[in-house]
Amino acid sequence: MRKQIRIGTRASALALWQAEWVKSELEKKYPGMTVTLTKIKTTGDKILDVPLAMVGGKGLFVKEIEEAMLREEIDIAVHSMKDVPTFFPEGLHLGAITKREDARDALLSRNGVKFHDLPKGATVGTSSLRRQAQLISIRPDLKIAQLRGNVDTRLRKLREGQFDAIILAAAGVKRLGLAEHVTEYIEPEISLPAIGQGALGIECRAGDRELNDMIAFFNHQESRVCVTGERALLRRLEGGCQVPIACYGTMKNGTLSLTGLVASVDGARVVKESIQGPPADAEKLGVTLAETLLSLGADVILKEVYGHGNDISGNNLLENGR
Repeated sequence: MRKQIRIGTRASALALWQAEWVKSELEKKYPGMTVTLTKIKTTGDKILDVPLAMVGGKGLFVKEIEEAMLREEIDIAVHSMKDVPTFFPEGLHLGAITKREDARDALLSRNGVKFHDLPKGATVGTSSLRRQAQLISIRPDLKIAQLRGNVDTRLRKLREGQFDAIILAAAGVKRLGLAEHVTEYIEPEISLPAIGQGALGIECRAGDRELNDMIAFFNHQESRVCVTGERALLRRLEGGCQVPIACYGTMKNGTLSLTGLVASVDGARVVKESIQGPPADAEKLGVTLAETLLSLGADVILKEVYGHGNDISGNNLLENGR
């Protein structure tokens, strides 16, 4: 058995918390193993003054880390699953998906005011078109403003009064021990979570059989099934960060339920539907749900946003913002 595992991670507080957790679990599982962290600055970390939808989407947070793995400078990478593209470079794959934290969005407001009670014209900060579209479809009177930066930066901007409220992923807030700042957890019926939100993914080289076996214990079957279905929908819809797409899977009594959504950026049109079936069919269910959304009008929204004239109903798939 190898004596060292090198983990590649972004340098934000949340990314480091996630990588440190994986490190500690590896050290507990394999006493005597040396586990080290390598901090890597991604393009997404460097570009903070431009909305993600304008600069390429999800691949921005993993590309440099994947390149380091292909050069064998690191052995594994720890990602937030919501940042992971649905296509991987040749030679890399997703070795494990961890047990999911709270997948919901969280509202943090300056005066403890909940979403439905925010005053007319209140400024709400988010970097997500998915959140923007869903929230203004319910509260068109709100002003949605661009919010980038790490969690500490976003909280500081809220305290300074730049925003009346901000929306963050509940999982990140909880992992950083900041749950006391949460005013309200927003239920999926109001804001359907991002695909993979709350779960961590461990990426590694597909051909490294020993390492793949060593990290297999991180896999949480229920979380993996749900996220697999969600990502199948995203892949079929050519989903990047340029269009509001959401999907959330849950398991109950041995049945997988997926709810998917495609919306226009202004929230004026929202196409939403659900599907149920056996967990073994997660991939198929995600694709079928995507086809249903397309037939209900999502194809028109996607074509308008991407503006590339491709036939969304065909197989010419955009590589998830890459």
